[in-house]
Amino acid sequence: MGLPIPVPQRPERLQKILSAHGLTSRRHAERMILDGRVCVNGATASLGQSALPGRDIITVDGEALTPRGELVYIMLNKPAGYVSTASDEKGRNVALELISGVDQRVFSIGRLDMYSEGLLLFTNDGDLAFKLMHPSRQVYKEYLLKVRKNGAQDPQALLSAPMEQDGKPLAPVKCRLVADDGETCVLTVSIREGRNRQIRNMCRQCGLGVVSLKRVAVGRLKLADLERGKWRYLTDEEVAYLKSL
Repeated sequence: MGLPIPVPQRPERLQKILSAHGLTSRRHAERMILDGRVCVNGATASLGQSALPGRDIITVDGEALTPRGELVYIMLNKPAGYVSTASDEKGRNVALELISGVDQRVFSIGRLDMYSEGLLLFTNDGDLAFKLMHPSRQVYKEYLLKVRKNGAQDPQALLSAPMEQDGKPLAPVKCRLVADDGETCVLTVSIREGRNRQIRNMCRQCGLGVVSLKRVAVGRLKLADLERGKWRYLTDEEVAYLKSL
């Protein structure tokens, strides 16, 4: 599954340290620092601050940072009705609660909205998570989409046409029709940006009603026959593939 995290020999940015210890992603770590939840040697940390684990005492919400240990990589088939965040102030179901029996503390790589289901990755490898979520990577993610056509004659063409979100052009998508009964149709849609609720926003612009949305692949990584609500460790080959992206 991996090797224990090496101890750095020189100070590193706090958000990188928190991510490397499997606490959270770098982006969320920045928010934690800004919210005053992180302290170094008893003093509230500031964004951009560096520290040296093993010499400096780093605490999060009053608890000392502990070594991450072994790297783990997990695939979950997230059901609809679960949020992808590590916790939820509204009391909604959290996808992380479905992963049991794992000693390491993990967090999700990217997100699926509450009403979507399918492939969601978890890890304590902050460097890999940071790399995969960086906009420059643009790895294709494939979804199985069922929509109400609402009179549209060619939903595939509509979804493949140039569109914008928040005033910015969307990268071209790959779209293929799978089934059509006249009232509804099923398509595969592959996107490489993953903007917030992108496919749902695209459907709204096209006048299509989303019935269901399921992520079935990230690049060559396939959900396959993993049951809804179940999880598994990634194979060494799958981990190597993600690291090669």
